[in-house]
Amino acid sequence: MAIEAVRAHVDRLDAVAGLFDAYRGFYGQPANLAQSRAFIAERMAAAESAIFLAEDEQGAALGFVQLYPTFSSIDAHRTWLLSDLFTAHEARGRGVGRLLMNAARDFALATGAKGLVLETATDNFTAQGLYESLGYVRDSGYYTYILDLRTS
Repeated sequence: MAIEAVRAHVDRLDAVAGLFDAYRGFYGQPANLAQSRAFIAERMAAAESAIFLAEDEQGAALGFVQLYPTFSSIDAHRTWLLSDLFTAHEARGRGVGRLLMNAARDFALATGAKGLVLETATDNFTAQGLYESLGYVRDSGYYTYILDLRTS
């Protein structure tokens, strides 16, 4: 069965929103489809991200990847932040993640970006294996700092 990655626009909002809600659940957030749908709709309406959706031949949504534009001041080039990658549980092991990662790479190249950057949990060994198999290199020269403005 063929699987393809397509750029998601408002016509695929509900498919992406359902996957996005499951993605948030994977990271411990309570299910809230209305919030997930509103968040994705906002990103689409404002053209603030690029979202690719993996679909099977029947149009069933299998996974998504979301990229946000950013820039490297040091390199003076565009970079894409690969913020979200998710494959539906029932679609795992079918190459969906690899397909989406390659769609992200192709999109970054097409937009003249210098590269892609991403973060993953230190215990997400499956994702780390995928990223490294695609040529991503773990950065050991920088620390990530976070300021949570909701609690400060």
